Amino acid sequence: MDILNLIRISVKALLRNKTRTALSMLGIVIGIAAVIAVVNLGEGLKQSTANQLSEMGTNLIMVMRANQRRGGVSMGGSNVQTLTVRDCELIAQNAKNITMVSPVVNSAGQVVNGAKNWSGTVYGGSPEYLDIRKYEIATGVNFTDDDVRKYAKVGLIGQTIVKELFESNEDPIGKTIRIGNIPFKVIGTLKEKGENSMGMDQDDIIIMPYSTVQKRMLGVNYLQQIVCSAASEDVAEAAVTEVEQVLRASHKIPEGGNDDFEVRTQQEMLEMMTSMTSMITTVLIAIALISLLVGCIGIMNIMYVTVTERTKEIGLRMSIGAKNAAILMQFLTESIILSLIGGVLGLLLGLGLSYVVTLVMSLPFVVNGLWMVIAFVSCAVLGLIAGFFPALKASRTDPINALRYE
Repeated sequence: MDILNLIRISVKALLRNKTRTALSMLGIVIGIAAVIAVVNLGEGLKQSTANQLSEMGTNLIMVMRANQRRGGVSMGGSNVQTLTVRDCELIAQNAKNITMVSPVVNSAGQVVNGAKNWSGTVYGGSPEYLDIRKYEIATGVNFTDDDVRKYAKVGLIGQTIVKELFESNEDPIGKTIRIGNIPFKVIGTLKEKGENSMGMDQDDIIIMPYSTVQKRMLGVNYLQQIVCSAASEDVAEAAVTEVEQVLRASHKIPEGGNDDFEVRTQQEMLEMMTSMTSMITTVLIAIALISLLVGCIGIMNIMYVTVTERTKEIGLRMSIGAKNAAILMQFLTESIILSLIGGVLGLLLGLGLSYVVTLVMSLPFVVNGLWMVIAFVSCAVLGLIAGFFPALKASRTDPINALRYE
């Protein structure tokens, strides 16, 4: 039988009952759309995470306090007091692949300006902290090393703090606001950065000299973190090794002993975030594939019903010379056409859904071409499988019994 003629006959047969044909395709459409939307959203989330980590600096290295362990059980790192300003000085002196180092301490507090107040986060660092963390000054100036030595009560505020504590036309520079009971002068504002990959507002921040936060707010002499900038991304691993060697020597950790610190790079954080995102995406894809399978079962069910309804037609065609193979190919073609049309509609719907959701969530719109091909090919294969058994049943119909069928 001519293939074009076979397709024309199959399309006419499907159009006899448009509602049933549409409902048969619905499962395929939903399944394919779900797969494409989930995959594209996962890719968009990965790209967003990579972009935001890149904005923080691909050569960023973070030194954190290691978790305490008792009897093999992690006790957390909040009470570990092993990082000091001296460690920063030693890293700056001895780590040749490190270009900038900054101590980091932080504290949450109520920020007050007149009748307005806001719960903000204060980060203490050295003047290099802004460059390391890729913060840019919008107005005003950065604090200096002299401010660090004098525990100066000065700071820079993010745009969220500006919006919450000041009027739209008010200049914050030079104004005195309070963190708890401690007044400090605003000497600069930071350019807007938006939310990070974890949904945290990067503009809800106050940056002050680390010594001010240590002595005037927290009353401690240790650090919560050290941030460093490697000379380039290519030497980041070498820089990590240098930092580890410096700190092990500074903390007098014996060979084979457990480090009381952790060193992480942006690449490690990116790999960790990507791994988490991939795991979630895989689970959602599995759920979407189940819905695709259900759609194929629906097509198989409809095809069985169609074969039963058209028993007389099958008998009539066989009685005038139609071969079993021709009957098999007709019903198989109908099933494949149903699947392919449903697949195309599902691809378009999936792309539309993923575009709208990424737009709403402010994520990059990324299309995974490989998964589109996989989904479409899977759709065709599942349609072939779904239609084979009903088509086989139709091709084996006894024409005499078929003509007698009521």
